[in-house]
Amino acid sequence: MTTAPDQSLQSKQNSAQASSQHGFAPLAIARIKGAQRANTIAIYLIYAAIIAFMVFGTIASIKMFHDNTLLYRLFFNLPYALIALTIPITLYDAFIIYRYRLNQASMVRMTIGVSTIVLIGGLLFADTAWLGLACWLGVAFLFKVSFKRFFNFLDVASLPESAPHEE
Repeated sequence: MTTAPDQSLQSKQNSAQASSQHGFAPLAIARIKGAQRANTIAIYLIYAAIIAFMVFGTIASIKMFHDNTLLYRLFFNLPYALIALTIPITLYDAFIIYRYRLNQASMVRMTIGVSTIVLIGGLLFADTAWLGLACWLGVAFLFKVSFKRFFNFLDVASLPESAPHEE
């Protein structure tokens, strides 16, 4: 027989379990969704950088525009600037992925570490940033896959279990 305090304790436990999804609090899921939206912005910036590189590079290669410094600067610097804007976003995403263990911790540390070392090393010793910024292209896409796998897990885990098949 259960008493009134036992029933209230059980109802609190049941409501706490119902409010979280597979051990993730609603606030954590909201933060992860926000990081996923930020990562989508980073990916759009990468696409914009690729398009800017192709468009301004093509226009700058036309003989009539060979001496145009504005087109050359847009071709050369705009893709760098757009990709550099993704770095703080991907660092935030890395923190969220690392904090909530959406990917292996070593994988997150390796991608951020290698990209940072190549970028800083290229700037210090090779006087260029293109290889380091190329590393940051892959980071955003890796995190996109991590977010997608996490939300697929939540969707599949929230489906009702089917009855076992009898043979």
